[in-house]
This record gives sequence, C-alpha cells and structure tokens, in this order.
Amino acid sequence: MTIGKNNAELTQLADEALRGQPGCETARVRAVDGLPDVREGRNWEIPNVVLGESLISDVDRAVLTVHRQLGRKFHELMNG
Repeated sequence: MTIGKNNAELTQLADEALRGQPGCETARVRAVDGLPDVREGRNWEIPNVVLGESLISDVDRAVLTVHRQLGRKFHELMNG
C-alpha cells in the first residue's frame, strides 16, 4: 500500500531525494508528471531534471534510484 501525495508534494519529495544523491547536489526536479492510464502504484514519472553543475551520468542514475524508492512509498493523487 502506498501513500497518496499531490503533485506539488511529490515534486518536493523527488527534488529533495535527488539532491541527496551523490553528485546531484545542484540538480533540480522541475515537476513530476502523472501517468493517466495507471491508477495505482507508480502512477507518476520524473520527465525533466535541471542538471545544474551535476553530471548527466550521475543524474540519470539518481533519477532511476529516486523513482524506484519513492514509487514504493507514494502514488500521485489524481484529479477526477
């Protein structure tokens, strides 16, 4: 069972988790996007990240890690 969060809450959680990953201190998650055809579990994705001074290889690895970790705990509350 996962905990429902709104888009702003998920974005903040993803941003903080990403910046906590090695080499990603300056990277930023702009927003998370909901997946309209997925109703439970990992129903969101991290489509865009601002690299800052971080290397793309570090950010790429970190985004996968963050999505996997947070996706096990949280789902996005969909409107409608």
